Amino acid sequence: MKYPVSSSPRHKGKAIDLDASGEVITLLGVNGEPLGNLSWEFLIDQILASQAPSVTREIRNELRTAFSFRVKYKTQEGHRFESHAGGIGGGGLFIESHNPLPVGTKLAVEFSLPEKPLEWLAAKGLVAWVCPKADQYTFSPGMGVRFTEINVEIRNRVLELVKSLQPVRQVA
Repeated sequence: MKYPVSSSPRHKGKAIDLDASGEVITLLGVNGEPLGNLSWEFLIDQILASQAPSVTREIRNELRTAFSFRVKYKTQEGHRFESHAGGIGGGGLFIESHNPLPVGTKLAVEFSLPEKPLEWLAAKGLVAWVCPKADQYTFSPGMGVRFTEINVEIRNRVLELVKSLQPVRQVA
């Protein structure tokens, strides 16, 4: 079901399309072109996080860091892709893609980390959100993939790398 945006001056003319069967919300441009989409789960998490009395509105429970590394991924239908990831954390990664897959797509992913670029680490994930074009939050179009299955040792390696890349805070 489509709902036009009419009272928000910055977004007037755009529309919100609610897909109840896929539990996806899509933002449509003034010409009806899809600008991006979110799973209902992600949106609900955002709303609940905004209600929390914390200093941050971030819903991630894991540290993450931005850097580029290689990633391979495969859909359940067997479609294979190779790309770069633009960031990773204990909860998932961002895959750069000019043709991101739909929210809810289940993936098998393999990625290599900088300390051992020839070693491929495996995990399973779900496309949680899509950014069809570069915006103020991402330098590249792509998709956020939430890990659904990841080996504890691999997750720990990811977390150690992320922690090592965090800026060191100096005490005044």
